[in-house]
Amino acid sequence: TVVFERQLLLANVTSSKSEHGRLIYTGNLAKTVLGVKFFSYSTSMFSLFAMPYILLKSGVGTQSLALQIAFCGIVGFFTFITPVALHLITKGYVVRLYHNTETDTYTAVTYNALLAEKKTIFHQGDVKIPGISKMFTTFYANRRSMLVNPMLFPHPNDYSHLMGYDQPFSFDLEEIKEPKKGQHLK
Repeated sequence: TVVFERQLLLANVTSSKSEHGRLIYTGNLAKTVLGVKFFSYSTSMFSLFAMPYILLKSGVGTQSLALQIAFCGIVGFFTFITPVALHLITKGYVVRLYHNTETDTYTAVTYNALLAEKKTIFHQGDVKIPGISKMFTTFYANRRSMLVNPMLFPHPNDYSHLMGYDQPFSFDLEEIKEPKKGQHLK
């Protein structure tokens, strides 16, 4: 059944064309990311609207103004920091990736802070691979971090082309031995 599902996914991705080109990647956590962000936003809104009621009706169970301020500060901190942290972690998660072979451009679809789809269009030449592996970054496109799972590309050649692994390369030993003026080895 796993092989059949993979073949079905491959057939759907191969035949899917849109105004942005051919669909070459679909993130398997798209609904999860959207659901977690929505849940975080809704609980933060609930906390924001419930906090005045809690303070006015119950008084937080203490008469000490310092403890009430500390309680409000802690609840307020987590009310705002959780959605912000979730957005910063998931903002580069690619939901769908399209490739237009005529112009050799890619369109990455991610979610913005308002849970709407955001499209980032870039050329293969704009892709930079981080020198050191980053936790939530597979590559940078126009200095924007993107996160994809290489195993979810139905055609491995699409991933290879995206990352520039299909480009010819050469080793110039003279450049390695003697850097140009003003250039330092890292």
